[in-house]
Amino acid sequence: MKSENKIGVIFICMGNICRSPTAEAVFRARVEEAGLAQHILIDSSGTHDYHIGSEPDARAQRAAKQRGYDMSALRGRQVEVADFGRFDYVLAMDNANLAILHRICPQAQRDRLGLFLQYASRHAEREVPDPYYGGADGFERVLDMVEDASTGLLQHIQSKYFKE
Repeated sequence: MKSENKIGVIFICMGNICRSPTAEAVFRARVEEAGLAQHILIDSSGTHDYHIGSEPDARAQRAAKQRGYDMSALRGRQVEVADFGRFDYVLAMDNANLAILHRICPQAQRDRLGLFLQYASRHAEREVPDPYYGGADGFERVLDMVEDASTGLLQHIQSKYFKE
């Protein structure tokens, strides 16, 4: 349930075991480093129900751990209609999942939808590729993109909500 004084951010991919939990872990670390953990609600979910209750992919966890991010407590879940009211930023990893979100999101909350990589400054791509069927290098690429976009998203939120 969204707290009135928290900005809500949710990251969404297909199964919630690779890209979106990686984004959740990286963004959470950025928010904690900035001292804003008590002000920002962070979560992740998938558009499909394939991996409800599952821990993140072992390859994603391994790549994240090498960079200092711990994803071990995260578990897969499917996006719910209530999430659109709970989160101010509903950020998809790619256009296919964004299209699904547009279909299930109430009209009044569609302005919350977007692509996560719109906040990236060092990557021209706007979709985070799914590394599931590839090798370890795909998970590294995802982390590079997610770190870039996490920094940009945090800067955006700080400038919008935490102006001094």
